[in-house]
Amino acid sequence: MSLDVSPALLEQAERGEVDEAEFVDCVRTSLPFAWEMISSLVAQLKVDGGAFADNQTPPPDEQARGQLLRALASDAIRGALQRHFGVRLAFQNCHRVAVFPLDSSVDEKLDRFTSVRSQVLNQSPEFRDC
Repeated sequence: MSLDVSPALLEQAERGEVDEAEFVDCVRTSLPFAWEMISSLVAQLKVDGGAFADNQTPPPDEQARGQLLRALASDAIRGALQRHFGVRLAFQNCHRVAVFPLDSSVDEKLDRFTSVRSQVLNQSPEFRDC
């Protein structure tokens, strides 16, 4: 299961639209490792500035890795996180998460980060089974 959905949030979804703030809170509590990584990268980007902030440290365990995969592989979760934090998210190798500002001046760096070439260059044997 990706998220620990409360009965109230499930009922909301069954009735129609879901309040996005409540969904984001569900993501925060269900995927705490992913939430903390993304929020810390957003803070780093705000403090340091620049084109992006990224994490290159593998998660401490499979549970943490799974949280990142669930957060970034789901279009709904990823989109809600991007809207909540006001950033664009990029992802490589089951752990390399990057946050980019919405500013179009960094589009070239985002394109480079998410390119096939960058993906190939960011491979190593220890990532084979991540």
